[in-house]
Amino acid sequence: MNFLHHIKIFFYSITTVSKVSVKTGGSISVPCLYESWHKDRVKYLCEGYAWLSCKYAAKTDRPSGSGKFSISDDRQQGIFTVTVNNVTEKDTWYWCAVEIKDGPDDGEYFQVLTTRDQNPQDSPGLYVDHQEITGFKGDNVSIHCHYRVSGKSQWCRLGEPCVEEPSGSISGTRVTIRENFSSVFTVTLIGLRTESSGWYLCVKGDLQMPVHVTVTDRLSTGKYSVYRYCVA
Repeated sequence: MNFLHHIKIFFYSITTVSKVSVKTGGSISVPCLYESWHKDRVKYLCEGYAWLSCKYAAKTDRPSGSGKFSISDDRQQGIFTVTVNNVTEKDTWYWCAVEIKDGPDDGEYFQVLTTRDQNPQDSPGLYVDHQEITGFKGDNVSIHCHYRVSGKSQWCRLGEPCVEEPSGSISGTRVTIRENFSSVFTVTLIGLRTESSGWYLCVKGDLQMPVHVTVTDRLSTGKYSVYRYCVA
């Protein structure tokens, strides 16, 4: 990576999380939303606190062979997803970045907190049971957001306004948020639509946890139901 690519110009053309929490030894997938003019460009994950000195961890044109990092680009949605596996206390600062051949690269950073940073005996500050959720069109799905931190509980679609307790709407889908007494708030998406598919965030205080929702069709043929499953 040459010096020109390390010059940071704040176009704010990439949107991602600011801070996530992960159990030591676990994995985390983070979505990076980009503007349409980046569609055909190479995307990459850069590791390090400072933009000027961060190092390539994974690139869309150069698959990582280590198994530590992975990256995929959904050009239709305008989102590339980076995954960090076997997270340690050294996995702290990363950048979602886009390579621009005729100018400075663009990037946005996020921070990873591990249980070792907080308390190795505890759960992460904010986590979900599964980052990948699948539901049928017209049905409801619920996501349980577990937390150990204080702050406002929210549900957001990446790059869009958030919903707060008790209810609201995102992309035409009704959303309810219910606080439990066991340090969990439950988000329910009611009447899933095809447009409901995408990346969302559980938010508590300054922590976010990405959740990907996939909506599939339930097809009916006569008296038998045929289900179309999405295979990762």
